[in-house]
Amino acid sequence: MAGGAPGRGLRGRRSECGALDQVIAGAREGRGQVLVLRGEPGVGKSALVECLVERASGCRVLRAVGAESEMELAFAGLHQFCVPLLGRLERIPGPQRDALSVAFGLSASSAGSAPDRFLVGLAVLSLLAEAAEEQPLVCVVDDAHWLDRVSAQTLAFVARRLLAERVALVFAARTTAPDAGGDPFGGLPEIAVRGLRDDDARALLESVVPGRLDERVRDRVVAETRGNPLALLELTRGLSAAELAGGFARPDVRPLAGQIEQAYVRRVGALPADAQRLLLAAAAEPVGDVPLLRRVAERLGLGADAAGAAEASGLVEFGTRVRFRHPLVRSAVYRAADPALRRDVHRALAEATDPAVDSDRRAWHRAHAAVDPDEALAGELERSAGRAQARGGIAAAAAFLRRAAELTPDPALRGTRAGAAAQAAFDAGSPDTALELLAAARLGPLDEAQRARLARLRAQIAFARRRGGEALPLLLDAADRLARAGDASAREAYLDALGSAVFAGRLGLRTGVREVAESARMAPPGALPARPTDLFLDGLAAWFLDGRAEGGPLLRSALWAFRQATAGGSGEAGHGNSDAMRWLWLTWLVAGELWDDEAWHWMTEHAVRSAREAGALNVLPLALGYRAALSVHTGDFDLAAALVDEADSIAEATGHSPMAYPALLLTAWRGEDAGAAEVIRGAVREATSWGEGRAIGQGDYLVAVLHNGLGRYQDALAHAERAVAHEDVAVHGFALAELVEAAARADAPERAAAALRRLEDRAEAAGTDWALGVLARSRALLDDGPGAERLYREALTRLERGRIAVQLARTHLVYGEWLRRENRRGDARGHLRTAHDLLRGFGAAAFAERARRELLAAGETVRPRPADANGARREALTAQEGQIARLAADGLTNSEIGAELFISPRTVEWHLGKVFSKLDVTSRTRLRTTLADA
Repeated sequence: MAGGAPGRGLRGRRSECGALDQVIAGAREGRGQVLVLRGEPGVGKSALVECLVERASGCRVLRAVGAESEMELAFAGLHQFCVPLLGRLERIPGPQRDALSVAFGLSASSAGSAPDRFLVGLAVLSLLAEAAEEQPLVCVVDDAHWLDRVSAQTLAFVARRLLAERVALVFAARTTAPDAGGDPFGGLPEIAVRGLRDDDARALLESVVPGRLDERVRDRVVAETRGNPLALLELTRGLSAAELAGGFARPDVRPLAGQIEQAYVRRVGALPADAQRLLLAAAAEPVGDVPLLRRVAERLGLGADAAGAAEASGLVEFGTRVRFRHPLVRSAVYRAADPALRRDVHRALAEATDPAVDSDRRAWHRAHAAVDPDEALAGELERSAGRAQARGGIAAAAAFLRRAAELTPDPALRGTRAGAAAQAAFDAGSPDTALELLAAARLGPLDEAQRARLARLRAQIAFARRRGGEALPLLLDAADRLARAGDASAREAYLDALGSAVFAGRLGLRTGVREVAESARMAPPGALPARPTDLFLDGLAAWFLDGRAEGGPLLRSALWAFRQATAGGSGEAGHGNSDAMRWLWLTWLVAGELWDDEAWHWMTEHAVRSAREAGALNVLPLALGYRAALSVHTGDFDLAAALVDEADSIAEATGHSPMAYPALLLTAWRGEDAGAAEVIRGAVREATSWGEGRAIGQGDYLVAVLHNGLGRYQDALAHAERAVAHEDVAVHGFALAELVEAAARADAPERAAAALRRLEDRAEAAGTDWALGVLARSRALLDDGPGAERLYREALTRLERGRIAVQLARTHLVYGEWLRRENRRGDARGHLRTAHDLLRGFGAAAFAERARRELLAAGETVRPRPADANGARREALTAQEGQIARLAADGLTNSEIGAELFISPRTVEWHLGKVFSKLDVTSRTRLRTTLADA
């Protein structure tokens, strides 16, 4: 062990060992602990892991080690981690048990679909929590950067939800993860493990070098290894002081990891040939299955003394499982081996693997052993890809399909499989790999439709990376090519292109929504009866080309068709149901353009529920974000904050970029952050850097809301006018309403009247109570006498029928302001009091303060409401506590709440204890009453 024996402590690691002791103590006390040990190869992470294990007396230890060769096998690392706990599967809830069983290949999905990834994560959390009831758990994952992506994401998911469990979860990972998809452990508590200080490094070096070492040589070694303990131990092993003097500062200096691996390669090269081959077999099959390794040794004809020689080298241990001295030994052994020898070993591993038990791993080894094209093997890999995808292993499916393509003799079929691999790689979040596979797919003899589909995938990858901008011409070209080929997917491709044009907005350069809509109108006719997507495309084309009067009814029919397709619930409405999820990012904007709050409600309710049930990681953060935005409009700011937090945590755990808009909308409406305008402008600058021009109008609209709340009407007017300079979808109409109010208050009646005329066109085309209510209020702001009062009352009547409570409260506010200016102070106080109570209850601090000032001017002193004591305590709840309190008040059990929020029942209990204390209640019945009163 680098730096000293564990029993005596590690040299130079006092602070790190102290932190590990705290981790163990916290787990013993029932406080979930998470720690990432982060450092370069050889710096001592594995030594600290061993130190942790040795100090965990009285705790049960679970271990797993990431393996580079298994990075593309979905759930491989998680399976290794959970094997000791699988006997407890029957003790966790059925849906969780089923999801984990499907993921591990223990059973097949009844619906043939991939397991719910969140249920898999919750199942692992439940297993850990259940086992920890008997004995504290210390779980360590070494070489975590080599975990397959889905295992890493799942364990990071679990780590972020450990709170009241007697569990410690420690990861050891390299400073720079090799996976370009992002670091799933980012944001977790971590310790940077650095090289030893010079005095500790010198002492360690002198302890392993025979004889006296020249001080200048010693200092050079310490400097060049940067205090890396493994480098100090391994690079100097077996070398004399004289050899060391000339062995450093080579002109071909390699990265330190390479130097350390070369040191291991030299040690492996000194072993007998049979021992080397046995080590290679162990490195190629990192599950650590000793009986399997014995069968492989027999097939390779290895002598009985091979294992003894390998163990005597100190590089490996053969116990109940195979364990290498250090993870770098495995990579050094495998990478340095002759390719022909690696193929022989993989062939033996395939022959020794039971096809009935692990057909996919057997196929994987056969694929690594193959040299020449083999259609039978390629077909087997393709079937393995299907099984992997059914288990939720999209990355594994991509890897199987990629190798299947390489082994396919027929050029046309090879191109088809490469294209399927590219699609799977894109779905798995590996766009670079997808582009590489697309290039391979295009080499085959493809027809025009196939080439167009590949072009569409390339464009979709560009759009996923940079919405709008450079993706737009690629998407439109792909759609046009599909249309010329008569391919039915052309209509979906035009929808992609229209969506890209919407996001590109004013930055769309030569191609705008009208140009795309004109091309879309020439698309092949859709299926009969018309699908929701067909109606949607036709409606958008009409909206952008013919106007709102023609396009509006078609779009409303399309939204209704999407709703009907989802009416049967998740999984029961066929293709239309999946379409509703697929196009959520665009249907949400269209519903906003139509001022359709009911459509916002059903589509976000369905999307959140379906994404949770399906484990759709690419959709759930988006669905939660849109649900949060709706919650802002309905006045439930606490719920909006909780949903934003949940969406951000999921995005972080899965490596997705967080969705900025809902949090910015909440910030604008709260109006209590002095730097809110700059936060919004910063988000706009980031979005426009990749061509998302719609963000410009959206940002100005949000700043206009902020300034209208603060009573800074000139500033609000300036930003609202900039917002309506381009007709951004689901921005322009809302910004016009802000412009009318700001201009009316800033004494700019001509500008207000011009904006009102434009608002009338949009609101009357939408025809909803929300749109017509805001329109009536806007007209009243520019009217006088009985006409104004009639319009204000109409606005209140319409808005009371819908869900958009913030606009109802603002209507009470401006109506009360008008009444006060009409010297009807008694009437004014009633509306201003209603506005103040609603806005303060929402958390719209700036608008509430505006109402308070008006109340004072109307002669009323604003006193605390009787319910304020409860309200203050309720406001002290965190976002997650508020969410749990609501669910508990609705009658859900701790297990049901845990399943809903993806936390353990014990964590729910811990949160509820804090809720009860803050609200001074002792039962769920009293909790329900207190929340209702507040």
